Amino acid sequence: MFSKTVFATASAIAMIAGSVALADGHSKSITIATVNNGDMIRMQGYTDQFTEETGIAVEWVTLEENVLRQRVTTDITTKGGQFDIMTIGMYETPIWGANEWLVPLDDLSADYNADDILPAMAGGLSHDGTLYAAPFYGESSMIMYRTDLMEAAGMEMPDAPTWEFIRDAAAAMTDRDNEINGICLRGKAGWGEGGAFITAMSNSFGARVFDENWVPQLDSEEWANTVNFFKDMMDASGPTGYATNGFNENLNLFQQGKCGMWIDATVAASFVTNPDDSTVADKVSFALAPDTGLGKRSNWLWAWALAIPAGTQQEAEAKQFIEWATSTDYIELVAENEGWANVPPGARTSLYENPEYQKVPFAQMTLDSILSADPQNPTVEPVPYVGVQFAAIPEWAGLWTQVSQELSAAYAGQQTVEEALEKAQAIATEEMEAAGY
Repeated sequence: MFSKTVFATASAIAMIAGSVALADGHSKSITIATVNNGDMIRMQGYTDQFTEETGIAVEWVTLEENVLRQRVTTDITTKGGQFDIMTIGMYETPIWGANEWLVPLDDLSADYNADDILPAMAGGLSHDGTLYAAPFYGESSMIMYRTDLMEAAGMEMPDAPTWEFIRDAAAAMTDRDNEINGICLRGKAGWGEGGAFITAMSNSFGARVFDENWVPQLDSEEWANTVNFFKDMMDASGPTGYATNGFNENLNLFQQGKCGMWIDATVAASFVTNPDDSTVADKVSFALAPDTGLGKRSNWLWAWALAIPAGTQQEAEAKQFIEWATSTDYIELVAENEGWANVPPGARTSLYENPEYQKVPFAQMTLDSILSADPQNPTVEPVPYVGVQFAAIPEWAGLWTQVSQELSAAYAGQQTVEEALEKAQAIATEEMEAAGY
């Protein structure tokens, strides 16, 4: 199972390997900032093959998600020049591309076949039709659940359940005596952690962050319904301390058999079904993220992608690495060594047309989830922004980090939900007025 110790060790090994390779006579070295997710750690294990093929040494800076976002944002806005490649996503890429902070990826080789990138991913990583980041993997979110616990509870998971069903199933599967939580969800502060989850969830409850005139709507009944439902369900059936749990914490809990259900990134499917990492690998199935019958599900759309900051002195070498790491050849390399279930998903059309990958139990549900997310129309009522679990405006990261902190404080019992949303409304109103909306 992945832990912070493993992440730190993998990062240190990769950096040492890069330094050794450079000392052995390689004339070029690139530094990559990335997130401490399992697929990125797996990629670092294959980096020596890239170095052998190209003579380019690679140094990794592997960071927890919130820290990564802060570090790369600071570096690119101040032109710090610490990194030759940054791991960013669908929120940052169009904004930074528009600001000419990123190198366009419009000259990748014919062999790379950029047209094979899933349209949903290419669109979210482009500005004015130009690709500015290449997806290492793409994701939506879905339900991962224990079939044995669901059966023991006398319930059957629908392919497309409601939140009411999920709440009832969570209660039925919770077994405090045996440390089994009916459901594990993100409560951790951070716009891309718990902030992303509750925003996607709010869409299914009919909420929206801003109305058509950019007026914040966080004091609405729909937002109160969303957050109260989340907190009541998690208090009753979630793990102790869920207010500080993010992706990695919940992944570890699920792999240890301590969660009946987990609603999170589709990319996690390979880690919860891998018997080398998961104690419940043979007891997991999948379903679409829940809804409330209003026409919007609570799944998001995201890609962790590789981008090159403008001004790097290693642009050519950085493009070589991006072509290698996000290619079909890399997918086949992982498949050959670790099986098709462990390849980076959600980025290329050809992967989902591959008969071998179609045998992977979560492949179709992942694709269905990705295709069902609509960043152009994310909410029940009209909104002026694009984005499912975020609004694609420069102010979002700072604004929603603050909002998520207030919500996490409510989850932890430090204030009421009503107090948290009142503060969130005030924060959003002040930020939007200051920005001129």
